Amino acid sequence: MPDTVRFARDVGYAFRTGISLGDRRGSQPISDPADEQGAMGHQSVVAFTDTYLPTVNGVTYTVKTWRDRWIDRGGRMNVVYPDAGGHDPTLDEHPVRSLPFPYYDGFRLGLPSVPGAICDTDVDVVHAHTPFALGVAALRLGRRADVPVVANYHTPTGEYADYLADREWVEDALAGLSTRYERWFFGRADAVVAPSEATRHHLVETVGTDTPVEVVPNGIDIEHFRPVDSGEFLRRHGLTGTDVFVGYTGRHGYEKRLGDLVDAAADLDATLVFGGDGPARADLEARARERGVDAHFLGFLDREELPEFYTALDVFQFPSPVETQGLVALEANACGTPVVAANDGALADTILDGVTGYHFETGNIAGLRSATRRALDNRETLEEGCFDRRGATSVDHAVDALADLYRSL
Repeated sequence: MPDTVRFARDVGYAFRTGISLGDRRGSQPISDPADEQGAMGHQSVVAFTDTYLPTVNGVTYTVKTWRDRWIDRGGRMNVVYPDAGGHDPTLDEHPVRSLPFPYYDGFRLGLPSVPGAICDTDVDVVHAHTPFALGVAALRLGRRADVPVVANYHTPTGEYADYLADREWVEDALAGLSTRYERWFFGRADAVVAPSEATRHHLVETVGTDTPVEVVPNGIDIEHFRPVDSGEFLRRHGLTGTDVFVGYTGRHGYEKRLGDLVDAAADLDATLVFGGDGPARADLEARARERGVDAHFLGFLDREELPEFYTALDVFQFPSPVETQGLVALEANACGTPVVAANDGALADTILDGVTGYHFETGNIAGLRSATRRALDNRETLEEGCFDRRGATSVDHAVDALADLYRSL
């Protein structure tokens, strides 16, 4: 999209919403901090997670954003996470010893320990964001302190079977073991949180958990994710000389089927842009070269750059069938960019067909290409739908629901 068109789009957004180009913050009313603090009840929560700063992904973003909002509202939330170096913890952040996951570069598993500082803290609720070793530590703390344990279902553990096995029968066996382990782990929590209705259905029908499952969308920071001027971003990354951009940002995992984007782009008059990194990146780069696709791999993007990235795209593409919510899709929508997504998993509900984007059947390259062209043709109408949905995806709604859940236990 030419810079002049992007500028005109931003001016239109400002005119419709009454928000200046320098401070587009959405039109949702701001809650009274005193009311929020009363609603929090000043609860003290301890969160356990296997992904946290400096690693940046959907889980890290959710835990960090929930924690910041919780503190802003007068509560307290300690975070226990694997020590990966590169992050200077605050008083309420507690790194523990960890080991690298040998089959997935950059991912570390924390040892199942509860820091001494946590043992000396008054705890009202324990929240596990991982079913692995630190999740077990969360169960142990909940039992020791005699407080409720909430467990979040962020990522199906069976996804990691791809990285542990090179034979299909072994992968299937590991996936079966993963499901049984999930049933055991989530069965020991007092409540399970699913970020979407599709994920709740998976937990109940496939995993078979009998623990109550509540849907609490992760939510996004709509003050941060909004349309911005992307001209400097395009120049900084050498994305000039073309008018149409499609692409994706996030973890480059094989289970996300990102190769489908390369295949679809072979017959699209558009530049394909990837942000992020992961184990599939080298194969994606080779695939693009083989097919003669105009593809750019930007690598890891700082969070401050993401609104520029989303605004620069004419269509965000998300072919993954295994998402539990798909935060990057909501972030793109909040910036006014329509999403073409697989009609599987949570993305079947996260994207509203004909309103914030279009769906295609997983693995159908022609369908992906057709949906992308349709989104490009209907860009302005879909943009309006994206703006209309901004308030509904706010992280503040998520934290409201989380507070209600904690109080109910």
